[in-house]
Amino acid sequence: METITQTAVTKSAEISLWHLVMQASWPVFFVMLGLAAASIWCWAIIFNKFFTFRREHAANDRFEQAFWSGQSLEDLYRGLGGRATAGLASIFLAAMQEWKQSQGAAMRAGFAGVQKRIEKVMDVAIQKEMSELESNLLFLATIGSAAPFIGLFGTVWGIMTSFQGIANSGQTNLAVVAPGIAEALFATAIGLVAAIPATIFYNMYSADAAKVQSRLENFADEFSAIISRQLDERA
Repeated sequence: METITQTAVTKSAEISLWHLVMQASWPVFFVMLGLAAASIWCWAIIFNKFFTFRREHAANDRFEQAFWSGQSLEDLYRGLGGRATAGLASIFLAAMQEWKQSQGAAMRAGFAGVQKRIEKVMDVAIQKEMSELESNLLFLATIGSAAPFIGLFGTVWGIMTSFQGIANSGQTNLAVVAPGIAEALFATAIGLVAAIPATIFYNMYSADAAKVQSRLENFADEFSAIISRQLDERA
């Protein structure tokens, strides 16, 4: 009896996080390793997107302030021409570049097609901006939905291993069962650690991306109306 108690105490002392990982069976070990790597990559994406959206909102605020400050479109275009742009500024530059390239043809053939070409150029610019903002968000969604099930696979495998250990040893005391059960539950815990932040930040950044897209589309509509008025005055 004393020997069994001492063994149980020894086994219990060995149940640490490091011990659970290193002593796990190979399938469970690879599940833990994969989930840990996925969690690290998710946090890298989360921090990257935090700064990306922060820069996007700041750049859009600065451009809108300059756009509605009363300066001419030509002056604003020349001021932005030599700089890297993003967000609203990139849409404005794309539209102005198309406008300047179309002026010669418009004088000869009329302004009927210029409006449509400018709108199409702005639509393409919006799609490019949104593609960059939404990149890697699908990975967060995938980990958020799949990680708990991957962890559950590790849990099921670990419990199966524990039952096999019980059957082979013929003992059902805590010292035999605890390591395998703890290993199994730890796999589930890692899956949740990967999935919960991935799901939370995917939803948050998806909402942010939708707001940015709405802002870009509203500006494109407003700028299209400005171009339309100028074309009507020249027609």
